[in-house]
Amino acid sequence: MQRRTFLQSTLAVAPFLGKSLSDNSEPKTAEPGPVVINAGVGGNNTVDLLARIEKDCLAQRPELTILMAGTNDVNSKKYVPLPVYEQNMRTICSRLIAIRSQLVLMTILPVYEPYLMTRHDPAFYQPEGHTARKKAMNDVIRKVASDTNSSLLDMHHIFETVGNIGLEANSLLKNEANSNKTDGIHPTAEGYRTMAVALYTFLVQRQLVKNRIVCFGDSITHGDGDGKNYPAYLQKLVAA
Repeated sequence: MQRRTFLQSTLAVAPFLGKSLSDNSEPKTAEPGPVVINAGVGGNNTVDLLARIEKDCLAQRPELTILMAGTNDVNSKKYVPLPVYEQNMRTICSRLIAIRSQLVLMTILPVYEPYLMTRHDPAFYQPEGHTARKKAMNDVIRKVASDTNSSLLDMHHIFETVGNIGLEANSLLKNEANSNKTDGIHPTAEGYRTMAVALYTFLVQRQLVKNRIVCFGDSITHGDGDGKNYPAYLQKLVAA
């Protein structure tokens, strides 16, 4: 699917999902719109998330928590073995369920490996390779979502399908052509908009838009300091 078609189709249908076109009820008194809280911190792995979950997530009393975690856990500098990662994810989910927050788990994004291997020793990922390790991690995310009866949005699949991951300027991940950076991990502004549109459509379809939404994760959640991140774009969509 072409990215433009994907964005246009999701934005076109989203406003009508979950609503009756024959609703003749009286207009409601205006109420404060949903609030989206960005609780992403750069460099975090699941150990870090557990260390700050009380202050940065639970204390916000989220009605819905959107969780994306694992990009750092799979890399050499903040590595967490897969069984420990799975237990950490289960603990995070159980603590959120205990306060009756609904959950959306998102798979981690593809990466442009040639850039990644300039910052991490390629030997660290052997024998299976980074791609296989990332796939195993996303399989764990799917399993945890299923076991905890949480919603799952396969953001990896979306980026793999429409992200043009590589060296072209229209890649949804930062590269030299679109940001003068040999990044290959973090989304561009358009990448974050794509995430927000896909997530908004997903939430509306499942009637999951809540008044207090916390986005919990690492630098992919935190984004850039000038409001270019998926929680900021999601805020605009849910408030519209």
